[in-house]
Amino acid sequence: MDTVSDDLATRVAMELPYLRRYARALTGSQTSGDNYAAATLEALLEDPAIMDQARSTKVSLFGAFHAIWVTSGTPVDEGETGLRAKALAHLSKLTTNTREALLLRSIEEFSFDDIAEIMQTSPAEAQELVAIAQRELADSVTGKIMIIEDEAIIAMDLQSIVADMGHAVTGVARTRDEAVKLGMAERPDLIFADIQLADNSSGIDAVNDLMRELGDLPVIFITAFPERLLTGEKPEPAFLITKPYTEEQVRLAASQAMFFSSTETLHS
Repeated sequence: MDTVSDDLATRVAMELPYLRRYARALTGSQTSGDNYAAATLEALLEDPAIMDQARSTKVSLFGAFHAIWVTSGTPVDEGETGLRAKALAHLSKLTTNTREALLLRSIEEFSFDDIAEIMQTSPAEAQELVAIAQRELADSVTGKIMIIEDEAIIAMDLQSIVADMGHAVTGVARTRDEAVKLGMAERPDLIFADIQLADNSSGIDAVNDLMRELGDLPVIFITAFPERLLTGEKPEPAFLITKPYTEEQVRLAASQAMFFSSTETLHS
């Protein structure tokens, strides 16, 4: 069996947090996503030659992931029931490889040439897959969104983007205490949460407080340091976007999170 060189191991380790981010967004679950990332690393250990040196490490790593993904069956655990099962059934009806292409393009910011290499298709086909996904996800579920963000301009921008998508914004909180009060006043279907808040409190702590009171909620964390929440070593978010974000990234993250939500107020 070939061995993985120290140089390759170092380069793979640098890209691994972003593979976890992609896998979690694809599956809607930290556990499922990280399991797929781990399977990719196991395949690499068995056959380091799959990392084609003629391509970038990140493209090669994501290509190895995609090869496993498309041959391994369902993207999440079987046995889902209720509205989560309904959301997964909706996802299963999307055109094959479209959501993958859209995530690769919008969240990971790969070029169409890179996506073509990862998915073993042509750049033109990769571009068409992204266009199809954008059309299909435009008809996504909608609901009530709460924003935890202490920067007024960013909060206003997020409000505008999600409102244009057809969501209702329950309000904006700048601190942990404000977030808990707002969430308890009107239960949201989805939360956008910055990590560092105005009073040096944590958006993560605010979300944890709300989940203790309201039960599980889909959450999209926003941070300038995504690698700190993509270690795979502890409970971490399934949905994460990086500052500075694009409007497309916000739209896609919201659609993904809503698809995988188990809240009772979602409607098609």
